[in-house]
Amino acid sequence: MAFLEERLPVCVRLGALYEDSYFTEVVMTAGGGRYPSLKNGKPYRTFDVGFLKPKTELALEVAGLYHRAFGQFAGFRVKCWDDFTTANDGVSAYSAQDCRLDIVSSGVYQLVKEYGRDKPGLPDLGRPRRLLFKPVTGKVAIALRGSVITGYTVDVTTGRITLPANKSRAITSISQSAQAVIGVGAGHPYLVGDSVAFKDVLGMTQINGLRATVSAIGASTITVPINSTGFSAYTSVGTVQTHPLDTGLDIITGGCEFDIPCAFDAAFSVTGLENGFREVGSQRLVEILNPLD
Repeated sequence: MAFLEERLPVCVRLGALYEDSYFTEVVMTAGGGRYPSLKNGKPYRTFDVGFLKPKTELALEVAGLYHRAFGQFAGFRVKCWDDFTTANDGVSAYSAQDCRLDIVSSGVYQLVKEYGRDKPGLPDLGRPRRLLFKPVTGKVAIALRGSVITGYTVDVTTGRITLPANKSRAITSISQSAQAVIGVGAGHPYLVGDSVAFKDVLGMTQINGLRATVSAIGASTITVPINSTGFSAYTSVGTVQTHPLDTGLDIITGGCEFDIPCAFDAAFSVTGLENGFREVGSQRLVEILNPLD
């Protein structure tokens, strides 16, 4: 849909409201049975805001956005002052380990906020997660297996994180030594300092799922600080890669500040007051659950 990458001015008058809900349908039987159906597990937010401003400021700061959006046609950003970070309380500083990100494709992840993380969720559904399509520029942190990482890109118009290109090689050998030496073939792309993970190894299965930082490189080998002396002997196959395995502990997490994508849901009704002031008493805004459609 059409979207304006600008934020509705936050100078709303006191008394502005927001409301969270879920798309549920409840059927009651004659015998008193209650049968709820969850149509969409995403939280859905609406705002009821008002403005009291000099007429010139109102025209430039609020009415201008309404007209640029063609009324209810296009979306824009809204900052909810009670919920604008991925911290559990919505207002504290975000952390790179706040929430596990959703996988979009290989190396691409969607920022999310999971609510109620201080308590267990429903056994079958877990806890609700809001997809964060509109992070704030410069206010994003990402971690891999709990360690903060850099080098990724953030698309602040979609909330998607893209990791650097994956360095992946088939494994040809693994030594049983205090520092494991991994055969990866000539011309490999690895550098000292690369973080690598292991999967699908046969024989030395204890190394599967582990991650370590490359400490030395050879023409066809890399060395990692994994003590493999007590592991079973390597027999065949396996892969070493820089991208997350997306299993077990080898996952991408993240945190950020974010805006809510919204659209106007009412006509722009202005009341003239004395001394050149104008009032917009009640303006309803509705969240756009998927502004990428």
